[in-house]
Amino acid sequence: MNPKKSSPKDDKPKRKAGTYVRKPYKKTEFKKDRPAKKNNPHTKADDGLTRLNKFLANAGICSRREADTLISSGVVTVNGKVVTEMGFKVAPEDKITYGGETIKGEKKVYILMNKPKDFITTVDDPFGRKTILELLGKLKQRVYPVGRLDRATTGVLMLTNDGDLTKKLTHPKFGVKKIYHVTLDKFVTAAHLKHLCDGFELEDGFTKADVAVHIGSGKDKKQVGIELHSGKNRIIRRMFEHLGYKVVKLDRSYFAGFTKKDLARGQWRFMTEKEVGLLKMDQK
Repeated sequence: MNPKKSSPKDDKPKRKAGTYVRKPYKKTEFKKDRPAKKNNPHTKADDGLTRLNKFLANAGICSRREADTLISSGVVTVNGKVVTEMGFKVAPEDKITYGGETIKGEKKVYILMNKPKDFITTVDDPFGRKTILELLGKLKQRVYPVGRLDRATTGVLMLTNDGDLTKKLTHPKFGVKKIYHVTLDKFVTAAHLKHLCDGFELEDGFTKADVAVHIGSGKDKKQVGIELHSGKNRIIRRMFEHLGYKVVKLDRSYFAGFTKKDLARGQWRFMTEKEVGLLKMDQK
């Protein structure tokens, strides 16, 4: 029987069990001659620019997803040139055409509503529940709620298609003032009202009220007026639950300088130019 021939691999020294030798790291040099990535001036996140698909959707042409299809098929032009790039952004002065017709940007609208109970603050609901958009009827513009009120909460709610203003009104750094009228399941102690203003930790961080006072007549201590700037989800209900109370009724009476004055439950109105101007000034 012929002896088994050794291969070159067999001649290599075997590594001892339990040892590991790291291979030397090879440095790779950056290729200086690599061409720079082309930047489209319309794709950078400049103020005042809007994604083309959003512009088409806001103008009522189609949905954003359908707009992406139109753009990729090359039937949309910007300033006379066909644009097929996803994420392309347009400026207010740009001329956008589709099907040979110039598309005008959607007019900005601002709405103040006294939200009723049992309506959810979304533009669409997969479960078929009533949404606040049903209260607006056949409004030409597509508007969105500024922040949210849960299904059981009533009161002041703004809606608009002005995305920039919405971001400012909902961003924590602007600290938009909100006032709520809260009805609870039992009397609220003075100590707990103070605790609300001193603040405490919840599951998503520290929170506090700016003002918390009894507003019930006589000996009714179940009703509380609370002022705060937080925009966290269900914050009022969670604050009282933390202290052992159940919110029976919750109504927002004030938001960003506006009240539900002269608006019956479920009614809405367009905000005046003066009101919008003052609102924008406050958020600068």
